[in-house]
Amino acid sequence: MRARAAAVVLLGWGAVSVLAGGAGAQQVADSLFAPAIGAPAYRAGRGPVVFIDEAHSNFHTAGGRFFAFAQLLRRDGYDVRPLRDRFTRAALDPARVLVVSNALHERNREDWTLPTPSAFDDDEIAAVRGWVEDGGSLFLIADHMPFPGAAEKLARAFGVLFSNGFAVDDDSGRMTFRLADGSLARHAVTRGRNRAERVDSVTTFTGQAFRLLATGDPILYMPVDAVVLMPDTAWDFSAQTPHLSAAGMVQGALLRVGRGRVAVFGEAAMFTAQLGGPERAPVGMNDPVAARNPQFLLNVMHWLTGALR
Repeated sequence: MRARAAAVVLLGWGAVSVLAGGAGAQQVADSLFAPAIGAPAYRAGRGPVVFIDEAHSNFHTAGGRFFAFAQLLRRDGYDVRPLRDRFTRAALDPARVLVVSNALHERNREDWTLPTPSAFDDDEIAAVRGWVEDGGSLFLIADHMPFPGAAEKLARAFGVLFSNGFAVDDDSGRMTFRLADGSLARHAVTRGRNRAERVDSVTTFTGQAFRLLATGDPILYMPVDAVVLMPDTAWDFSAQTPHLSAAGMVQGALLRVGRGRVAVFGEAAMFTAQLGGPERAPVGMNDPVAARNPQFLLNVMHWLTGALR
């Protein structure tokens, strides 16, 4: 019964929220979104170099759906650049942080059906792993199916097991994680550097859920009665769609790997600011229900670059 209800919820949510792949063209970046930053972490353009992956058919790019992400980081002082080369040690070494958001294998660029091959070859994964062990920081984001399938092998290299589906809890298409109920963990990324940077809630917009197999810190704990629907085709659900219980899964986690750090999240819209559909409804950090998401993003970045311990 729970899975059937979830399928109905996501069918409606996909129709109105334009988060589905077929409606991607209806999404536009909210270029006017510029939340206040109390105290930038770095002088303008003098902060750590941040590469945003654009070499793997990424659904989110610095100049596209991740425009607000890139601009918020730049306003905090980071030197944000697109990376359009495959991952090698030489390509990665200039950066302090590598952001990989919703990469895809070429097969799935326009076809969001199974199978969903890896977006990265074994040499690329080994290069990223070695770079992190030597002090780099990876910010890995993989939304709902087909994105977890494309990033599964990269995630496994860091002890993270993605579910290639759609995570859902209630009839809103959103999940809000709160300090007050323990679904949002108490950690440096929720404490911030001072009281003004404290984050007491974070909202996500569907996405997937995953299991943390390695030693690390879960940040967003999935509700015990949530489910992950596992369709063959993105946004194609029925009462017979296979599903998993999301009990024991998370939607965000932080890990220390060698001398480096890794942040993994199973949802991407939480770090965007977009306008969707004919009514140009806010989706992401610009949604009023996600008011603390921008600060959460900055806090995650501060942790990845060592400004937060």
